[in-house]
Amino acid sequence: MAVDSSSQRDGTTISQINVTPLVDVMLVLLVIFMVTAPIIQQGIQVNLPQAKAGAIPGKEEQLVVAIARNGRIYLNDNPMTLAELGQKLRAIRQLQQDKEVYLRADQDVRYGVVMKAIAEIKQAGIERLGMVTRPSTQEG
Repeated sequence: MAVDSSSQRDGTTISQINVTPLVDVMLVLLVIFMVTAPIIQQGIQVNLPQAKAGAIPGKEEQLVVAIARNGRIYLNDNPMTLAELGQKLRAIRQLQQDKEVYLRADQDVRYGVVMKAIAEIKQAGIERLGMVTRPSTQEG
């Protein structure tokens, strides 16, 4: 509780909250989050092809099948084979009938590998399949 020198004369005290330490702590936390946010980003490094398309709105946790340049397949950052991918997607499909799957494939992956992954996704009963690309840098 702060005491104002003028308030001692008439016998009342003025209580004020000092917000400077609060502001200092908040600024330090802001800097920490700004520095660590890019580091926390997880995922498989995939060189996506460019295309002109709008962003897909996200509603819930998304299932992302990523195919790396070396042909390895990942389901939400978990490495697996094509057969394991099919089994996982069938189990997920039984729990949620209208589940969406997004496919991120490196642009240098062989076409056959991508088509096998798409076929496995479709055989698992997933009807909604999105292809992830990065925005095109060229206009026109």
